[in-house]
Amino acid sequence: MWRDSFRLQIFCLLMAVLAVVVLVHNFFQLEHLDDYTVSGSNWITENNNQPSLSHTTKTTRKPYCGYEQQTLSKRERAEQESLLAALQWPKPPDGKIGFLQSTDPVHSDFAIVKPSRFFKVGDQLEVVVRVRDFQGKPKQYGGDYLQARIHSPLLKAGAIGRIVDCHNGLYKVFFTLLWPGEVKVSVTLVHPSEAVQVLLRLREERPDRVYFKSSFKSGRYSETTECNVCLPGGLPVCNFTDLYTGEPWFCYKPRKLSCASRISHAKGGYQKGLLTHEESLFFQSDVNIKMPILSSGPDSVIVKPKAFTDSSNMDRAEDPTVSPSGYYYEDLWRPRTHWIYHFNKSDDISKCLQGKVIHLFGDSTIRQWFEYLTAAVPDLVEFNLGSPKNVGPFMSVDLKHNILLKFRCHGPPIRFTTVFTSELRYIANELNGIVGGRNTVIAITIWSHFSTFPVEVYIRRLRNIRRAVIQLLDRSPKTLIVIRTANVQELGPEVSLFNSDWYSLQLDSVMRKMFSGIAVHFVDAWEMSLAHYLPHNLHPKEVIVRNQIDTFLSYVCPLQI
Repeated sequence: MWRDSFRLQIFCLLMAVLAVVVLVHNFFQLEHLDDYTVSGSNWITENNNQPSLSHTTKTTRKPYCGYEQQTLSKRERAEQESLLAALQWPKPPDGKIGFLQSTDPVHSDFAIVKPSRFFKVGDQLEVVVRVRDFQGKPKQYGGDYLQARIHSPLLKAGAIGRIVDCHNGLYKVFFTLLWPGEVKVSVTLVHPSEAVQVLLRLREERPDRVYFKSSFKSGRYSETTECNVCLPGGLPVCNFTDLYTGEPWFCYKPRKLSCASRISHAKGGYQKGLLTHEESLFFQSDVNIKMPILSSGPDSVIVKPKAFTDSSNMDRAEDPTVSPSGYYYEDLWRPRTHWIYHFNKSDDISKCLQGKVIHLFGDSTIRQWFEYLTAAVPDLVEFNLGSPKNVGPFMSVDLKHNILLKFRCHGPPIRFTTVFTSELRYIANELNGIVGGRNTVIAITIWSHFSTFPVEVYIRRLRNIRRAVIQLLDRSPKTLIVIRTANVQELGPEVSLFNSDWYSLQLDSVMRKMFSGIAVHFVDAWEMSLAHYLPHNLHPKEVIVRNQIDTFLSYVCPLQI
């Protein structure tokens, strides 16, 4: 009997030990579940469901791209397909096209249709652009990325044109003549069609060409690993997908530290050797990147004033989709969709913002607004939060006028220097934490740091922000929300591969469509940078920023007519 009892005790002891081993193993698996989420899984879905462990441990050599595992509703999928269809760009004919057969701005030209006719303010001016290759032969297909504007240097006036691709080597450009005097036409080849196809390939095939890094630290020991929306499979990763928005983000797991020891995010760098030799010929400064196309005849027309019309009203249009949305005259921006007040005195700005909390969310281009307002208003003093320079968050306070101005960068991907993980937040989540009301003003911009990724990544981010905006306006309808659009910038061979105006144009088009019909206002930084006479710059000069601020403040404090 005692032997049976002893055997039973031994059996129970062995079972207990086995149970402890299994329990420890399970805890180990749970603790490292995030660490080993690699290709073939999506940690956070639309329903916040977690996949099985067998999926999370699957490895392949393909990049792990979280955006590919989205779960979309029928409406979201239909919208995404519609947005992507609208971005389709004309392609060259099948077959390899050499450099000599690509678009040459020197051999190309433009002509004003009926340049000697009588023009008055409000008329349409039509221009025909003919593109040729480096052998002087007319091209038989379209797809070139052009920019065009009219301007009067003495008047410091300018506006952009609307370009129509005829798909046969001809382009038509339509301008609305908005001021009297001599008006010149300028046409620029930003990229030949052959270069655009390279940009398209890079966006789809090399989303890792800008890479990021995170630092992990425990005590005195630290490690740094690569991070991105997409990471090559085969190595353990830390899953930092946002729990609320489902925005995917991954870092390679440190060798000795846990994923929870992550302390910072930063830009890692830019991949080299992305192009073949033949492809690199399509990206040459002073050859085919932002090069002027000259006129084959007159490049200007004389515009007469519009008779019997109050000049203060002649440029206002009821259609909010009117193109162009505005123009410069005497270096001041004049929107065509609403009235604008120019805040030339700091007291005017203080009076407009008195009693308000202003949240600025986005990248360095909206950080310029924070810097401008802080410098322009003497009583608005920056409060030192100890944040890294040019990164933030930043805050300025005006105790006299009860103004609080705040800036915070958007969540990854963002190509800033070191951002502490505690300050790395998504705009949608920040909006969800704002009460809102008549004294709350929010300005958002998000575009530049998404240019290297497939458009689906950007659409997902905007979808989350839009949802948060709609919810905020639903609970606090008097909250003012303004969106700053993208802007053009200086381009060279390398910058073109990461931040081309073509990428920005496509993202800007998506943003405008996704926020149409919602009670938000737009500051058209795109037209304001393209229509101006100053050289293009990712961070526009102060005169352009001032006009952006005037437009922004005119929404905050509408001009009473």
